[in-house]
Amino acid sequence: MSARKFRYGPWDNGPDPLASPYDVREALDQLGRDVLAGGSLREALRDLLRQGSQGRRGLNDLHAAARRRRQEARRRGNLAGTLDRVRQMLDQALAAEKDTLARDPGDDARMREMELDTLPDDVARAVRDLSAYDWQSEEGRQTYDQIQQMLRRDILDAQFAGMKQALSGQDPAASQAVRDMLADLNQLLAAHSRGEDTTDRFAEFMQRHGEFFPENPADTDELIDLLARRAAAAERLMRSLSPQQRDELAQLMNQALGDPDLASQLGQLRDNLHALRPGLDWQSRAQMRGQQPLGYGEAVEAVADLADLEALTEQLGQEHPGATLDDVDVEALERQLGPEAAVDIRALRELERELERQGYVSRGADGLRLTPKALRRLGETALRRVFQELSTGGRGDHDDHRTGSADEPTGASREWRFGDEHPIDATRTVHNAVLRSAAERRRPPLSLSVEDFEIAETERRSSAAVALCVDLSYSMIQEGRWGPMKQTALALSHLVATRFRQDALEIIGFDRVARRLSPVQLAEIEPDWIQGTNLQHALMLAGRHVRRHPDAEPVILVVTDGEPTAHLEPDGEPFFSWPTTHETLRATITEVDALTRYGATLNLFMLGEDEGLARFMDAVARRNGGRVFTPDLDRLGDFVVADYLRARRGFRRSA
Repeated sequence: MSARKFRYGPWDNGPDPLASPYDVREALDQLGRDVLAGGSLREALRDLLRQGSQGRRGLNDLHAAARRRRQEARRRGNLAGTLDRVRQMLDQALAAEKDTLARDPGDDARMREMELDTLPDDVARAVRDLSAYDWQSEEGRQTYDQIQQMLRRDILDAQFAGMKQALSGQDPAASQAVRDMLADLNQLLAAHSRGEDTTDRFAEFMQRHGEFFPENPADTDELIDLLARRAAAAERLMRSLSPQQRDELAQLMNQALGDPDLASQLGQLRDNLHALRPGLDWQSRAQMRGQQPLGYGEAVEAVADLADLEALTEQLGQEHPGATLDDVDVEALERQLGPEAAVDIRALRELERELERQGYVSRGADGLRLTPKALRRLGETALRRVFQELSTGGRGDHDDHRTGSADEPTGASREWRFGDEHPIDATRTVHNAVLRSAAERRRPPLSLSVEDFEIAETERRSSAAVALCVDLSYSMIQEGRWGPMKQTALALSHLVATRFRQDALEIIGFDRVARRLSPVQLAEIEPDWIQGTNLQHALMLAGRHVRRHPDAEPVILVVTDGEPTAHLEPDGEPFFSWPTTHETLRATITEVDALTRYGATLNLFMLGEDEGLARFMDAVARRNGGRVFTPDLDRLGDFVVADYLRARRGFRRSA
């Protein structure tokens, strides 16, 4: 037997069936931008789902498509078209009968003409009164019989899609098959309503009567959904007619069935479906405005479609409390807007689950939250953006080429230069020798040359205690500074966590009071209408942080857009005043002096062009020996990260 041969290659037959419906990392970056700009995670996720991403339609587009489709459905036709059609067929039957009677000179023909002339105007009563009439015109009799057949067929077909073909003729066996199916169906639904396991009974039912259900439902619940949708639409259709039209149509339907047992089974089915699906809309009127007359079956389907679209419009709008994508009826969406819409909504639904499954968001009592993993991703993105802007050249100005017992390998290597004391990277050195020998076509034994040597770069394990104080007052969000501030803090946090792990970073947010913030807390914090810039409290917490690390170099960075307007009173309560007071300035300067005596340098990043802030910053810089930066918003991260790296380089060289 010959062995099978397999060929592997890229998938080129449409979308990759194994691919994630969304690039989760790209979606996370989009969420991160919204969260860092001041929005909550829930709002950011909702906006992402509404707008769509990566070529897929969002809820807004699907909602608009459902609204357009609903307007089209409302213009589809006239729900009273069955009565118009019956009236037209009755007029044709009577015209044919009168033509035949006119050619008969006998008295009996005149009596029949009088009987026809006295028929009631009510179509249903006229059809009923003619049930015992002895037709003289074969054409008239056949047309009258077609009225009954049409109504009977449409009534059943409106409930069961496979009825029209089964009842297309006068076969008594077909009618008996319908009665048997209804009896078995009602028994199945009764067992389901009692909570019994109907799996086997459903399979047996479909084996016997599956011809009546071309939709091929998978289980009892799907069968109930299918039937209840049409039954509810039929109820709404009747309620949408005028009382006279409703009465006439009801009478015509009862006459058309002409079988008490069949009518009883249909009534029992309607009651069962109503009890099993009470949440469906069984009561409201359908707002149809079309002119084209619709038959009863067509009208029921039109009302069912309209009900689908009205429900989808509400589900896709996501305006009701507690709304989720799980509320959207995907089957109805596919039925009304096509398979692509179902693919889009499933992808949107999967996105939220995938974010949670991959550990980027977690769900707690207070809703969704970003996880540390997500923060690492956002910090990595923010830091990459910062380094793209920095013009540090080569490996960056934060490298330290000195060696020592406390050095750590960075994972990088470079060519050996005279005077280097770094350890030799043996693997890279031998690799270079092999390549050089091969290029020179030399035979073994292998020899080493000076240019083959590479050294392993290391990072000196000097440590810093870094306090990043960021302004959280409302002016930051008003002037569009909230997002850049958050991104800067996350970039610095990621840099310290991944490149300088021996450093101790603390993020301190301040408005009327100051508080320590983890990167997750900083990312999730939302702007609040709080006036006050309590730099004094922030510097107090920064001082406590650097003193907890006496062997580390103190680095304090302050990002703010306003001069101090708040401070802590001796009892610990915050005091706020605008314009600022001498007491607030004095309390703030006291903390500046305490940090200066400790040896900590304050570098200040001033946002905006406030003259009072500029004077205060200059005074602090002169008093402390630090520096003042006035970066543009889009370069804030560059300035803060570069200053941190510059400070580390400075104290390393003095180590």
